[in-house]
Amino acid sequence: MAEDFKKQLRSLGLESGDVVLMHSSMKALKTQKTPAEFIDDVISALGPEGTLLIPALSYEYVNSEQPYFIANETEPCIGLIPRTFFRMPGVVRSLHPTHSVCAYGKKAVELTSQHHLDETPVGPHSPFRTILDHKGKLLFIGDTLKSCTFMHGVEEIAGAPYTLKKTRTHYFIKDENNRIAEKDMFPHDFRGWEQEYQRIKDILEYPDIKTGKVGQADCCLIDASALLKKALEKFRENQFYFVTEVPGE
Repeated sequence: MAEDFKKQLRSLGLESGDVVLMHSSMKALKTQKTPAEFIDDVISALGPEGTLLIPALSYEYVNSEQPYFIANETEPCIGLIPRTFFRMPGVVRSLHPTHSVCAYGKKAVELTSQHHLDETPVGPHSPFRTILDHKGKLLFIGDTLKSCTFMHGVEEIAGAPYTLKKTRTHYFIKDENNRIAEKDMFPHDFRGWEQEYQRIKDILEYPDIKTGKVGQADCCLIDASALLKKALEKFRENQFYFVTEVPGE
């Protein structure tokens, strides 16, 4: 099965040496493999020159009432694959209390080392944005396009009015060497809005978006720079294109 997954990923458009940010559903794969084995398959497809990044979001555990983030201990709250990747040997993690990213590979440290400089979740130093400097790709395994965290960075660039809280939260951030820093940051605030990032499929065409199967999961691979360009065009037409208002919230 390992070579089957690798072949499917290559058929989808993944190449040796790629920088890839992956959102994934283990359930959608319908495989007997463990999450660690699947992650190893993706790393193998990327080769020694490649880099795999997986969001390690912790917004359910770190907030204004519980503002403590510990890089080595605070688990991701978004699924089995992120929780597994976070614990794997050689993986590094960016320092952000709610929107950290874990990475493995040649450019892992470079892509994650400056996230703490941002005052927003997906600012210019975040791995979600720095992959743009490395011809980064976005890989979606299963029905995960609606969870495209990269789009939060596009919203921040576009100045979307629904993305950030107006006031900062004071966080305590402990790095892997147990050094503690305190920082005031603007958290996300999507109350009253439903995210509709599946609409990405309506604004991209091949080869900027490629679709296929990995295991039993429907998947797509997206050129991050192309998505940024097309999404910003949509924001200029309609700043609410990627959300739907939820009445009463």
